[in-house]
Amino acid sequence: MTNWIELEQKFAFEVFPKRDLVIIRGQGASLWDDRGNEYIDCTAGIGVANVGHANPDVVEALHAQAQKLITCPGIFYNDARARLMQKLVRAAPQGLTRAFLCNSGTEAMEAAIKFARLTTGKNGFISAMRGFHGRSMGALSATYKYREEFEPLIPGHQFVPFGNLSKLEAAIETDTGAIILELVQGEGGVRPADPDYLKGVQALCNQNDVLLIVDEVQTGFGRTGKMFACQTYEIDPDIMTLAKGIAGGVPMGATLCNDRIASAAGKHGSTFGGNPLACAAAEATIDYLQSHGLAERAAELGAAFVGRFNTRSPTVVREVRQLGLMIGIELKARSRPYLEKLMLAGVLALPAGPTVIRLLPPLVISEEKLLEACDILADVLNQDPSA
Repeated sequence: MTNWIELEQKFAFEVFPKRDLVIIRGQGASLWDDRGNEYIDCTAGIGVANVGHANPDVVEALHAQAQKLITCPGIFYNDARARLMQKLVRAAPQGLTRAFLCNSGTEAMEAAIKFARLTTGKNGFISAMRGFHGRSMGALSATYKYREEFEPLIPGHQFVPFGNLSKLEAAIETDTGAIILELVQGEGGVRPADPDYLKGVQALCNQNDVLLIVDEVQTGFGRTGKMFACQTYEIDPDIMTLAKGIAGGVPMGATLCNDRIASAAGKHGSTFGGNPLACAAAEATIDYLQSHGLAERAAELGAAFVGRFNTRSPTVVREVRQLGLMIGIELKARSRPYLEKLMLAGVLALPAGPTVIRLLPPLVISEEKLLEACDILADVLNQDPSA
C-alpha cells in the first residue's frame, strides 16, 4: 500500500500545518480516509463544500462542460460565463451589477483593492483587527495576521478594533479610499458583527465618500443563513468579494461591484478567471443552493446545534458564537489538542485562532449527523486532552 503521507512530504513545498490523516473520498457531509474510516466533516474544505462533497449536480455540470469547452480567455465572450455572471448579480445584494471572475478569495480581494484605488484615486484603506482577507501581498496588506515576515507590505493600510465605530471614524483621513470588513470574522474567531455597528459603518462611508468593501469569501453562499451575510445585516457594499462556496469545490473567486466603481478595462485580468468549467460548476452550485433552500436550512441547523450544545456546555468553554452554520466555540484553553482528539473520535473541525474551534459543515449535513457531531464534541471537551 502506498504511503501517501511520505510521498506528499517528499515532494511538497510545505505551507500547511498537517494532520496525520489522508482523505481520499467524500460524499455529502462525510469524508473517508485511506484506511476506510468515515468522518463527519465540519470543515467543508475550509468553508468550500457548502453543497456537499461530490454533489451530483456539480459533478454532472462539470462532466457536460468538460466535453464542450474547458478554457476560454476573457478576450472572448462565453455562454457559461455570461450565464453565471447574470446569476451572481441576481442573487447579490442590491446595487451590485457587475462581476469580475477569478480563481480564489485572495485574488478577489486583490481586484477589490485595485478597483477601489482606480475609482477613488486614493491609497488609504482601513481594515479590522483580527480580520483576514488573503495571503498575497496586496490582500495580506489588508489582513491583520501573518504579516511580520513579509513586511514592508503595500503602504496606506491601517487597522482599528472590530466593532468600535468611534475608532473607525477617527481613522478616516482625506486619503482614505475604502473600508474593508468581514461581516463575520472567520479566521479571527468566528465573530459576528453587531448590526448597529455595520449600519454606522455604512453611514460613515456615505458621509465621507469612502467605498465599503465587504469580504464574503467565507460567509457567502448560504453559510450564515442567507445567500450572503450582507442580506442578513441589510448592508449595501460598493464591492463584495466572493470565493470558497461559489463553485462546489472548484477553484473560483469573484469581485462584485456597483455602478460607482470605475472600469478597469485593460488594467486588470486573469488567465483562468471565468473559465467555462468553473462557471458551469458555480452555476450548478447556486442553482442547488437556491432550489434546496440551503441558506434557510443553515439558519435552522445552526440554531439546533447551539441549542443542543448549550445543554451540555463543558466547563472549558468560554463562549459560543454562531450565525447560520458558521460556529465558533471559544475555549479557556488551546484548541489544537481538542481538535486532535475530535479527529480521533470521527469529527473533523478547524481552529480559528489559538483557542477557538470553528465548525463549517456542508449545508447539506443531516440534522442527525450534525447533532451527533455536537455530542461527540461535547464529550471530547469534557475530557483531558492530554490523556
